[in-house]
Amino acid sequence: MKRIGILAYGSLIDNPGPELGPNTVAKIKDVYTPFMVEFARKSQSRNYAPTLVPVAEGGASVQGVILILRDGISESEAKNMLWRRETNCFDTRKIYQPHANPGDNKVYAEPLEHFKGINVVYYTRIAANIQPLTPAHLAKLAIQSVSLKKKDQERDGISYLINAKANGIQTPLMSAYEQEILQRMNAKNLEEALSSQINLLKENAASSRAK
Repeated sequence: MKRIGILAYGSLIDNPGPELGPNTVAKIKDVYTPFMVEFARKSQSRNYAPTLVPVAEGGASVQGVILILRDGISESEAKNMLWRRETNCFDTRKIYQPHANPGDNKVYAEPLEHFKGINVVYYTRIAANIQPLTPAHLAKLAIQSVSLKKKDQERDGISYLINAKANGIQTPLMSAYEQEILQRMNAKNLEEALSSQINLLKENAASSRAK
């Protein structure tokens, strides 16, 4: 029987979602992506925060995790679950259609054959869309993505960067990106920067209500 895995290299590491999570039976850690990755895509579902995506230029091979799926999961099911997770789709009737609606926002489930002893491992590919791709612009997007809305909690760019660091991910822009956030927020670390931005938003909201 074929062993099927999912290569997680971003938020998928900590949050595989309601389908992939329960169907994961084991994990292979300290796996490096066979492609270059950078904080090169602003995600609409994260208030346009910078997220990690494969890139054709620049970037780095980053540390990830392979989620080993339980026996009985077909390749089609694996691709469907990965696509639904990456598109925030909770309707299990919807399926991955690689040739439908092509474009920069298209989410692809790409295969890696015989990768790390697994018959086939799927990973997400979606186009980069941040221009200019500089630490200053990344920091601006990350700070602006912080929101007081409950649905957006911990889905901002600063939280995403904190989690990426915790998972051992390193990219060429990452250190300067972090320092730019700290400088703009006059903070000692990312947690303090996030807290400061949340407090600033609360103060602005209170001021607006008082008018």
